[in-house]
Amino acid sequence: MTTTQLIEQIQKKQSFLCIGLDVDLDKIPPHLLTLEDPIFEFNKAIIDATHDLCVSYKPNTAFYEAYGIKGWQSFEKTINYINANYAEQFTIADAKRGDIGNTSSMYAKAFFEGLNFDSVTVAPYMGKDSVEPFLAFENKHAIMLALTSNEGAFDFQTKDVEGKELYKVVLETSKTWKNAHNLMYVVGATKAEYFTSIRTLIPDSFILVPGVGAQGGSLQDVCKYGMNKNVGLLVNSSRGIIYASKGEDFAIKAREEALKMQIEMQQIMNTL
Repeated sequence: MTTTQLIEQIQKKQSFLCIGLDVDLDKIPPHLLTLEDPIFEFNKAIIDATHDLCVSYKPNTAFYEAYGIKGWQSFEKTINYINANYAEQFTIADAKRGDIGNTSSMYAKAFFEGLNFDSVTVAPYMGKDSVEPFLAFENKHAIMLALTSNEGAFDFQTKDVEGKELYKVVLETSKTWKNAHNLMYVVGATKAEYFTSIRTLIPDSFILVPGVGAQGGSLQDVCKYGMNKNVGLLVNSSRGIIYASKGEDFAIKAREEALKMQIEMQQIMNTL
């Protein structure tokens, strides 16, 4: 998917909501556990109930890898279902890959060709030859960790490096890499006060924003400081939507929570 197509979906749906499909068998409705593939059935119901309210789905690979080959099969079935039925969705493999060049090339091939995701999250610690292989695919995107929402972000990301915070060095350096136009970035919602300075460095890039809702981030603050003329944000919610109910009404309740966010996003967009 091109960036232009993503922007078109945001305008059409009046939403920049990304729904995280982080499936924990201990948290899904018990009645699904009797099915052959409870993870996929859970995802399918959530997707069917929310697809018109969001522009993106983001399954985190850890929640599938934890269940071995069956979990990975559920992961594959989920992305295939989205691509076959809701191709307008921008899909994100939340895998946080980052390794030397030839290994990164294989990771990129796995997610972009084997599974046909639109994007994958990557870690920049090993530098450009760990990220550029992901940028070599046409109309595919690497979403690079920049400033994350966890407490440990302060261990490294905000440390001073020759008079500049490390995350700023990462952002500036990444703009020099080959096919950098295919880069997007991860900035946590709990770091809303940093968005102003981040936007001076990457004014036109899309930012994936986890941490709204369960982690305490404010949608209003994120938009106030991080939104650009094309919105430029994908705000992710996982637990707050997909685990809204453990009953047989789980998909209905998920839709209700997604609708609340979509309505709030529409109101914010109308002020642009």
